[in-house]
Amino acid sequence: MKLFIKYMVGVQCKMKVEKELERLEIPFRFIDLGVVELYKELTLVQRNQFKENLLRCGLKLHKNNKWMLIEKIKNSILEMVQYSDKYPGINYSEYLSEKLNYDYTYLSNTFSEVNGITIQQYIIRNKIERVKELILIDDLNLTEISYKLNYSSVAHLSGQFKKVTGLSPSGFKILNQKRVALMETI
Repeated sequence: MKLFIKYMVGVQCKMKVEKELERLEIPFRFIDLGVVELYKELTLVQRNQFKENLLRCGLKLHKNNKWMLIEKIKNSILEMVQYSDKYPGINYSEYLSEKLNYDYTYLSNTFSEVNGITIQQYIIRNKIERVKELILIDDLNLTEISYKLNYSSVAHLSGQFKKVTGLSPSGFKILNQKRVALMETI
């Protein structure tokens, strides 16, 4: 039996989960980030106690594995957007399918069902957030940002940026400069 645990992000979290399982005398096969595999089903009492103990540690027990798949999709997308220079010209659907070992149609349908937006919309939102970060850092011009995030052109990047934010990239930069200047005068 597998249990899925939200907010389990490091070795210390794994150690907390292991400690709670041992305290409740629940034998387990393995513990990995976000997942615990048990030898047998939990009783209702064990499940409720484990759930309570996890909450005290800042962790949350999930009811189904769809959440875990969604988190893996999101993390994979964030990784691809953040480190886009490592994935030049990569096809998102192929990457997600290969990395997560699921058919892209299944991933896409599950993601949309749970989140109410498509994977593509989520990718675009995250790319635009990354564009904002890169604009504010001010080390790169728009052409370099476009290249770094694998946009086909600056016009494509600008169009998506305006559609998502309501501003052009240069308008966003000017607005931010004015905000910073105003904050400095206070």
